[in-house]
Amino acid sequence: RVAKTNEYRYCLVLLFGMADTTPKSGEKTSDYYRTHNLPERFNQPDCFHGYGAKTENPMYQTASASYGSHPPNVHTVPTSFHGKSQKFSGHLGKSGMYRNYSLNTSLDKSRV
Repeated sequence: RVAKTNEYRYCLVLLFGMADTTPKSGEKTSDYYRTHNLPERFNQPDCFHGYGAKTENPMYQTASASYGSHPPNVHTVPTSFHGKSQKFSGHLGKSGMYRNYSLNTSLDKSRV
């Protein structure tokens, strides 16, 4: 929902030509929006240099590919971040995966 809100804001900026809200190089998201618990990769989107995508045949290009081809800016990154706890994965890494020790009642397949 946050991404759609930011996309909406960015569309308003493009539609109404608000030149004063066009982000300049090195600007932070917190300069334009109220942010909460935002990592630096979202607060300074200019640091992102892309994934190095290959050029595609335009005939087979999807809408998501065209959306992802533009670098992020302060209007398109989320304004809040709610990370998940790694408690379960940390416990699983220490103790190992569950192993099933139940009785096997299936017939063995013949290898003939």
